[in-house]
Amino acid sequence: MSKILGIVFAVLIFEMIIVIHEFGHFIVAKKNGVKVNEFAIGMGPAIFKKQKGETLYALRVFPIGGYCAMEGEDDGSDSEGAFCNKSTPRKIAIVIAGIVMNLLLGFVLQLINTSVSGPIGSTIVSSFYEDAVSNGEGGLREDDKIVSVNGMRIFTQMDIVHQFRNDEDGVFAMQVIRNGERVKLDSVKFTLRGGNAESLYVDFMVKPIELTPVTAVSESFRQMLTNGRLIYISLFDMVRGKYSLKDISGPVGIVEQIDEVIDSRTDEETGIDWAALSQDMLFLGSFISTNIGLFNLLPLPALDGGRLIFLLIELVRRKPVAPKYEGAVHLVGMAVLLCFMLVVTVSDITKLFH
Repeated sequence: MSKILGIVFAVLIFEMIIVIHEFGHFIVAKKNGVKVNEFAIGMGPAIFKKQKGETLYALRVFPIGGYCAMEGEDDGSDSEGAFCNKSTPRKIAIVIAGIVMNLLLGFVLQLINTSVSGPIGSTIVSSFYEDAVSNGEGGLREDDKIVSVNGMRIFTQMDIVHQFRNDEDGVFAMQVIRNGERVKLDSVKFTLRGGNAESLYVDFMVKPIELTPVTAVSESFRQMLTNGRLIYISLFDMVRGKYSLKDISGPVGIVEQIDEVIDSRTDEETGIDWAALSQDMLFLGSFISTNIGLFNLLPLPALDGGRLIFLLIELVRRKPVAPKYEGAVHLVGMAVLLCFMLVVTVSDITKLFH
């Protein structure tokens, strides 16, 4: 049952994210007078088609994507409504619209999740457990607001947890706000249980924040900053060799993770805790949407960020790069990206049998 639910949730989440992304391109293209030849939800043969004006709207059989096909997007066109014939600022607006919509979706899902989750966890120390060591000499104190851990700005509890999980010796450099002043703590110590940072014992609790419309919006925005920053931290860590290919998950790996979440929310007697599972899926949807949006911003061929680089060059040169050259770069980039996704998918499948 969890396998089927995992696949259903994964398809719904990814399809929603892709459709919202393409809708961003679509609506801004229309607003700027660009001819959209087709707006499709899904891929493969069409099961429903409707021509309205200059645009064909299609629902296709495989719910694994979608697209917004604009006139003159990848090649030249003499049409006045072609993408390639619009001003550079208008083209930039169209290209980044998909990214903006992904970030907006991520924020909305996080806001819903925050609004139904009860009191919000802060980054302010409320109390310590009896066996705490982090409140020793030069350590934390009650009412300290943690604003930095090992040089990383802290927005949410998740930031603190991330830094704790990625430390090796249980000793942290922190900055806190204490009595209205910023205080540096050079060596806040925690107990390591089991001999590694994965079992670091967090010996303090944080204050809850009352849930109000203002705090819900504020917390959701901070959580977006946390989620967005994690993708760049992870990419940097991967480049410097901290993570290997087996640590990267694609769609198959995400389905497996959703399965684990469903299992954790399932009781043999009472069944699935749908309220808790819904919150998990809202957070996951927000996290993926935010990260896909920011990943698309990377200046890599075939991504929106790669197209944006060409448009910025066009803005400086006051003339576009020849379509055949830009198209070739994006084609190579797409091939590399597909190969990478294939390798990640194979790795995900291999992990299922270990």
